[in-house]
Amino acid sequence: MPLFIIERRFADALDLDAEGAALIKQVNDAAGVNWLYSFLSADRRKTYCLYEAPNVEAIREAARLAGLPADVVVEVSQVRPEAFG
Repeated sequence: MPLFIIERRFADALDLDAEGAALIKQVNDAAGVNWLYSFLSADRRKTYCLYEAPNVEAIREAARLAGLPADVVVEVSQVRPEAFG
């Protein structure tokens, strides 16, 4: 399945509890996307999230349904660590 990096910019610092995370997972499942990993910027105003999804539209639909920004969505290829060594 294709991989995507999503940059999300937040007006306020992100504060997501377990209940909120569970709701987002339900939305993602319904949209056919799978969250893999996230990085949070030092100021807690941006996240960079790695997802598996069938296409960009599924990513944007899941974000819309969850009420989350998806400011930049980029399809990426998988990089193997041995490619750099």
